[in-house]
Amino acid sequence: MTDSQASTPTTAAVVGTNPVAAAPAGARTAADVVTPEVVAQLTRGVAGSGRTANHTPFTGEKLADLPESTPEDVADAFARARAAQPAWAALSVRARAAVLLRFHDLVLERQSEVLDLIQLETGKARLHAHEEVLAVSVAARHYGRRASAYLKPKRHTGVVPTLTKVTELRQPRGVIGQIAPWNYPLELSVGDALPAFVSGNAVVMKPDTETALTALWARNLLIEAGLPAEVFQVVLGDGPVVGPEVVKHADYVSFTGSTRTGREVAQGAAARLVGVSLELGGKNAMLVLKDADVEKAAAGAVRACFSSAGQLCISIERLYVHESVADDFVARFAARTKAMRLGTSLAYGADMGSLVGERQLETVSRHVAEAVEKGATLVAGGVARPDIGPLFYEPTILDGVEAPMAVCNEETFGPVVSIYRFSDEDEVIALANATPYGLNSSVWTKDGKRGHRVAARLRTGTVNINEGYAPAYGSVQSPMGGMKDSGLGRRHGSEGILKYTEAQTVAQQRLIPLAPAFGMDDAKYAAFMSRSLKAMKAFRLR
Repeated sequence: MTDSQASTPTTAAVVGTNPVAAAPAGARTAADVVTPEVVAQLTRGVAGSGRTANHTPFTGEKLADLPESTPEDVADAFARARAAQPAWAALSVRARAAVLLRFHDLVLERQSEVLDLIQLETGKARLHAHEEVLAVSVAARHYGRRASAYLKPKRHTGVVPTLTKVTELRQPRGVIGQIAPWNYPLELSVGDALPAFVSGNAVVMKPDTETALTALWARNLLIEAGLPAEVFQVVLGDGPVVGPEVVKHADYVSFTGSTRTGREVAQGAAARLVGVSLELGGKNAMLVLKDADVEKAAAGAVRACFSSAGQLCISIERLYVHESVADDFVARFAARTKAMRLGTSLAYGADMGSLVGERQLETVSRHVAEAVEKGATLVAGGVARPDIGPLFYEPTILDGVEAPMAVCNEETFGPVVSIYRFSDEDEVIALANATPYGLNSSVWTKDGKRGHRVAARLRTGTVNINEGYAPAYGSVQSPMGGMKDSGLGRRHGSEGILKYTEAQTVAQQRLIPLAPAFGMDDAKYAAFMSRSLKAMKAFRLR
């Protein structure tokens, strides 16, 4: 992309102003929100003998000086968490769950504080930042209410019914090592830690440095809600330095990030024989079937493709539209996309915010430029907007994308979506599945049974019918995660909490031993047990 292209005005409107350099009278600025006093409060107790800093994508300016952890600092953080964990685990599940319920209330009451931080650290529009508040609150309420049921001892039928009493217990793993990404700094940090805490674990978290203030705010709020401070440790620093140290000391590792880094995390955990859960990349598909409500699908595609500027693992990057409705859909989708408002204000009103860093801007620009150069059609966007902020890029629609264009198969992780036309249901299912990834997908149809039939054939961990991603992700009683290269394990539901525990079977044998007795010799005992097994099968005992 040339410099002249990058500065060309387009149909996208601008709302708000730069929050630091040109804020209107009375508006909050970064300096108002991230004061030295706030930084001192948030970083209290954070392990770090060095210094680092984070920056706001809105302007590129520094937000705060932060502690930087060395390998020794990480080891000390794990030692403190390990010392504090037994007392925390000794509390009842109900007592631990009460902390989550208080945290739920505090998040909702003080959401304006964290919305400012999320916006300043990620560059998001405020409505997209609010999605994180909603997601964390829902998770806190769910595990606050359901943890006792998930974790309670469970009775099982023993090898000899009535004579063998079997109980399954759930024991905390110890200290969870969590490596959280920059794109959802509230939800993908503390949101994932909540079930670990309520199941009796301590957590050592490494958030991304550029979005650390949001995670630290959540830590402070959890402590205010009653979580012992030593149970929740935070370490900061470069991923290649601090990340492996977290994996080195953890009893279980929770990671959200790229597939490449996820493989490295998995290898490090496997070498130590500790468990790991990974939510990784996606090249998610949305299928607009021939009987879809085209207007609703176009509106849903804007949400599905451009929330958080497309920097969402479950956002849509491939849009398959039935040829009979494709022209109508593309026209409606393009009109909505071109009307989106971009802005930097710490207030509601913008439809999309900024990319988070130079690497994301470079990837987005490269994917779009290469696709256009090789014959793709630019339907909307395709232009950087440095007039709004250094990392802004317009929401972009490409048509006519084909392999080997990078945007066809590589994850863009930005506000770019490619349109593909199809004629047959089997064909589009095959196309949607033709990717190494398997995180999320979306199906649009007026026929619910048809939608479920298609969903069952898609190889993704979540499928949303007549919406992009929010229904499946927000339904926290159900598991969420990826197939294939999109990860291992699940968050939410029973799997999202039980992964932080070890199953322990306690079996009590009563009255008679599992051995020859009552004068039986070995042969008679063997015959007796064989007859008993046949009888249990006949009586349909498990």
